[in-house]
Amino acid sequence: MPDPIIVPEQAASRLSEAWRHCVGTGRFELALRRDYQDSLALLQQEIGFRHIRGHGLFCDGVGVYQPYRYQGSDHIRYAFTYVDQVIDAYLELGIQPFLELGFMPEALASADQTVFWWKGNVTPPRSWSAWANLVRATLKHLIDRYGLDVVRQWPIEVWNEPNLKDFWQGADRAAYHRLYEVTAHAVKEVDASLQVGGPAISPGADEWLAPFAEFVTERSVPVDFVSRHAYTSGPAQHVPFGVHQRLEPASHLLEQFAAPREHLRGTALAELPVHITEFNSSYRPDNPVHDTAFHAAYLAPVLAAGGDLVDSFSYWTFSDMFEEAGVPTTLFHGGFGLLTHRQIKKPTFHLYAFMARMGADVLARGDDHLVCRAADGTVTVLAWAPVDASGLEPAAGGHRLRLSVPVGGKAAFALRSSVSEEAGNAWAAWTELGRPASPTRRQLSILRQAAEPTRRRSRLAVVDGRADLDLVLDRHEVTLVEISAVVDETPPWWDERRLLGLEPDDGSTEDN
Repeated sequence: MPDPIIVPEQAASRLSEAWRHCVGTGRFELALRRDYQDSLALLQQEIGFRHIRGHGLFCDGVGVYQPYRYQGSDHIRYAFTYVDQVIDAYLELGIQPFLELGFMPEALASADQTVFWWKGNVTPPRSWSAWANLVRATLKHLIDRYGLDVVRQWPIEVWNEPNLKDFWQGADRAAYHRLYEVTAHAVKEVDASLQVGGPAISPGADEWLAPFAEFVTERSVPVDFVSRHAYTSGPAQHVPFGVHQRLEPASHLLEQFAAPREHLRGTALAELPVHITEFNSSYRPDNPVHDTAFHAAYLAPVLAAGGDLVDSFSYWTFSDMFEEAGVPTTLFHGGFGLLTHRQIKKPTFHLYAFMARMGADVLARGDDHLVCRAADGTVTVLAWAPVDASGLEPAAGGHRLRLSVPVGGKAAFALRSSVSEEAGNAWAAWTELGRPASPTRRQLSILRQAAEPTRRRSRLAVVDGRADLDLVLDRHEVTLVEISAVVDETPPWWDERRLLGLEPDDGSTEDN
């Protein structure tokens, strides 16, 4: 048996909150739905993200851009009915927007190319001045409604993945630079302290970064942050209503997180904040890997280490209420979400919930663990079973981790919460139920129960200020252990035998 890893008593660093800075969402107006708001409330209760980002703020389904003709003249009315309802709901739930400016209103679009089932227009504006007016009007309205000090906290990203022809007509870099320039100046004309950035590129497009830096520098275009996306999946193998893909090791996500600063080294943007405004394993909203226990164990090292590389990395997305590829046909369908429709928690939801319970002071890190300490002295251990993303060697249970943890007192209490192939795995239960497309109320109740982590408790001996923690992890397990010193307040007359009316071991009787 290997010797335990000695966890230092002194903190090495503070745990970055980059992992919870932002989370992704389906298109903007989905937030008007009850199921969406119920899901977001649950997310905020157990995890507590700071910002939320999604597409479609300016799409026709939100209805901001309203052209009309009156007395022989053309006019524009900006309607914020849905915008107000959505952002009001966000703020009531303790989350703020990370504004993505896009896509193009049909009446302002220069062509008819669209993306997704809900047809977001991805062409440049017919009029750059009209686009700038739209941006200014929207931000002025938000400031009037919510206050300048509040809106200054909302990052503003210009477009989404313009390096891809599906998201920007012709993937025209020069046209995107023009869009960014007009937009950034419009933002700063409203208030110079508003945060604007881009270029929101997809993986494999880092060659856009240096030209972007050169463009904004030469033309004195404002930029407050750099944004990029990160995924690790390969080409899609299509099946009806779904896909399967090979995955690169999760370490490739961390390499992508580090890429912007590497490519911008020596430029005027080198020291700017970097936001990964989308990340996941697969870039597809219909890949079943998202629903699995494997997925939580796969992403655990990314959440544990990603904050050392970037200022934020935003999981794409918080809920399966997401319709880029159309309306889902089954409850579990490989959606991006941490939650399914009807708020069934996936194993990756619990990975995030475990992170939310970690202490702020980092004591130790490893390939399979992160150890922190909270302000009240509780030591928190996040541990995961390493996975092989190639699938060539199926993971087996029995991964062992032994730690010697600093803790005060004479004894310690350990609470262990776990998800794995067997525990906290609603997708496995759904599979065993026969994959019902529309589960009954009883089946939904079963799935909610199956989705909860197992919880085990134990008492640990403390010797010379240390407790030994011996963990054996099941297949694809992610576990959180919370260790706190025991303050024993057991009264002197307590004896276990008295529970059933027997005499205590020492033969004494109750004093009258």
